[in-house]
Amino acid sequence: MMTYADEEQIEDYLFKIVLIGDSAVGKSNLLARYARNEFYPNSKSTIGVEFQTQTMGIDGKEIKAQIWDTAGQERFRAVTSAYYRGAVGALVVYDISRRQTFENISRWLDELHTYSDMSVVTVLVGNKSDLKDVREVSVEEGTAFAESRNLCFIETSALDSTNVQLAFQTLVKEIYNVLSRKVFFYQEQKPDAKLINGKTVVLQEKDIESEEKPTRKAWCCSG
Repeated sequence: MMTYADEEQIEDYLFKIVLIGDSAVGKSNLLARYARNEFYPNSKSTIGVEFQTQTMGIDGKEIKAQIWDTAGQERFRAVTSAYYRGAVGALVVYDISRRQTFENISRWLDELHTYSDMSVVTVLVGNKSDLKDVREVSVEEGTAFAESRNLCFIETSALDSTNVQLAFQTLVKEIYNVLSRKVFFYQEQKPDAKLINGKTVVLQEKDIESEEKPTRKAWCCSG
């Protein structure tokens, strides 16, 4: 979503990002570490939806990331279209020490694509990289899966903070880059379009259907 004020003001961006994945893979602790630099070793799932808002600057623009956490709903298969609606980015998280959580990633991606109402920039996250002694999913497996689905890939540890900031910041920057390309293309195709003060502009796929879509290979940063 891109909101335009008047021409003299800097554009503000609000990106809705969702955290998805099996229960107990560390989604809430990833968000707590990123937003508040906190970690809860004995945290229990909270029923409901929680979100944190973080702000960062890119190219002189103020970017607000509203990051949503399922907060335990995934245990009851209660994550629905309302949670995904409006999301432009997603961190899909598994636990490197529990293979089943990795094998369930395809289901989460299918659900994301089913319920989201637009193309969603996605990063695959292998969390709990500190648990090297009990690892069940290799970096190579994570990378290969990400490549097969054209996703970015990164391993993190909410416990020791490894790559947590990088994961969120990379996702936000990639969303910004994708949106910037779409806005540029939209303005090139429709130079006479007028932006009305205060109007929220949502770019639809039909507006960019003839745009060349660059192939993006998966990358891995396991720190």
